[in-house]
Amino acid sequence: MSSKVKISFVLPEGLQKDLRERIVLDGYSLKGKSQWVAEAVEQLFQLDDFMDLVKVNDVMQGGFEKFESVLIDRKLKMQLDESVIQVRRKYPEIDGVQSRIMRTAILQRLL
Repeated sequence: MSSKVKISFVLPEGLQKDLRERIVLDGYSLKGKSQWVAEAVEQLFQLDDFMDLVKVNDVMQGGFEKFESVLIDRKLKMQLDESVIQVRRKYPEIDGVQSRIMRTAILQRLL
């Protein structure tokens, strides 16, 4: 059984471009994208106000949506699933929570 799980999410085209440029700038190969994104998600979960950031980042829509997928550890996937439930409890009106969390994590790391 693999310890990695594939997850997919959508990003605005501009954010996807920024992500790819930053991964290279940070010294990761394009194959290192999953690691970079996983680290971004872990960093996001360490913030006390991460659920509010997920809600706020929702304003940032626009642009063509691009599919992106990464491989993350099972443990992180379980944290992600738990966070989706927490965000839904706090903000029941939000849809596409997993993608939002991923976008928020990427944005926070790019900032």
